[in-house]
Amino acid sequence: MSSSLAQLAKAGRSPALPLTLDLADAAGSAVLNIERWLRVLPGQRYVAQATWRGRPVLAKLLVGSRAARQFERELSGARLLAEQGLPTPLLLADGLREGEGGWLLFDYLSDAQSLWDAWTAVASQELLSDGQQRVLGEALNAIAQMHSKGLWQADLHLDNLLRQGEQLFIIDGGGVQAQEPGKPLSRDLVLANLGVFFAQLPVEITPYIEELLVHYLLANGEHALPLEALLKQVAKVRKWRLRDYLRKIGRDCSLFAAKSGAFALQVVRRDEQAALAPLLADPDQTINGAQLYKTGGTATVAGVEVQGRRVVLKRYNIKGFKHWLTRFWRPSRAWHSWREGHRLQMLGIATPKPLAVLERRCLWLRGRAYLITEHLSGPDIIERFAPYVLSGDAPEAELQALDDLFAQLLRERISHGDFKGHNLFWDAGRWVLIDLDSMTQHASLSGFAQAFAKDRARFMRNWPQSSELYKVLDQRLPKQADTSA
Repeated sequence: MSSSLAQLAKAGRSPALPLTLDLADAAGSAVLNIERWLRVLPGQRYVAQATWRGRPVLAKLLVGSRAARQFERELSGARLLAEQGLPTPLLLADGLREGEGGWLLFDYLSDAQSLWDAWTAVASQELLSDGQQRVLGEALNAIAQMHSKGLWQADLHLDNLLRQGEQLFIIDGGGVQAQEPGKPLSRDLVLANLGVFFAQLPVEITPYIEELLVHYLLANGEHALPLEALLKQVAKVRKWRLRDYLRKIGRDCSLFAAKSGAFALQVVRRDEQAALAPLLADPDQTINGAQLYKTGGTATVAGVEVQGRRVVLKRYNIKGFKHWLTRFWRPSRAWHSWREGHRLQMLGIATPKPLAVLERRCLWLRGRAYLITEHLSGPDIIERFAPYVLSGDAPEAELQALDDLFAQLLRERISHGDFKGHNLFWDAGRWVLIDLDSMTQHASLSGFAQAFAKDRARFMRNWPQSSELYKVLDQRLPKQADTSA
């Protein structure tokens, strides 16, 4: 099917393929055959694998009201990288049509892997394993090369570094900026950009940042980099990234499909939209025919099969008119759990992935609500530790994992609100939190200290105070939150 940039701007999130565009450059007219969409920002940016004049290319197609500005940014960044001799895909052709949009065609790097995919493959390994060191070392070396040439990438992340064989390429010129091309970047900008990089890594990496900086300094030793200043920058960016992400979880965007109106609010992970559509169309009917984990009261929980895998569907019930009067005017417990589940995931604290949330409404007044999450196959902590109540000799790996969980909650000032044993599951070698209806991340240290004390007390009541397991846990777990910070 043949199209134009103007038509592409109206094609939505999934333009039909195959698609051809007639693009002209100094050598004349040529047809771009688009084979696969790699990234789509509807009405603004379309990135595709394509064929142009018989060779594979990566095509960036910019449309909409900001196309000209975006085109100039992309072109400027690509040229800056090339002019400074940094490894980046060759720009083969570019053009801008008034009132339609622009295009940039790059040499396609076949069989290339982003460093994000490489990191994902080693992320579960022991911290700073050889595999993790290699990935992060490659990234820091590339960042150092940019900084030594006076450049930095404002949108710095591992997906913008591609490994082809033994060569690493820097991509996405739209985020590339320059201070003085050819001269080393100032220390303040170096610290700010490295803060962006390290803030995207697991918090557990933080104690090893000084060690990892060696990879950077070997390629760019222009400045001494004070660790304290860098760690402050990392913490600042982490807070910003969390706020920014939590703003997205209710919006229609590349990650989520969202719709909101007078009679319903529904948000679903975009990559789960097709699979969960039948379930979301009639969740009550699904629950009626499913295996129930909890019934009655304020919530009903069921295990549901979706395309060969199991998910958990939780319905937040309205018990009656009086109960409805306390609920209709505020965000539902399903929404609260949806938001806090994403918060925990961003903070690296284990919880089942939230897949979808649905609120029933009547003229915007909230009623029943539903939450769909991944399913956990492991036992809860009551069942897992049952054989060790009398002896207290629970496996050290599981006790250490519990220590780590409490340390994470203390670090982030998070209270669960209902820390009973049935809300903590052992899965894939870690303790996983569920039932986040009352979870809170506290701004006040004193408020958190009180909430932590309640959480700890509730957690310890899972076992008899006279049991050996209780004594072991009571000795290991922090007695109180540190309010001296």
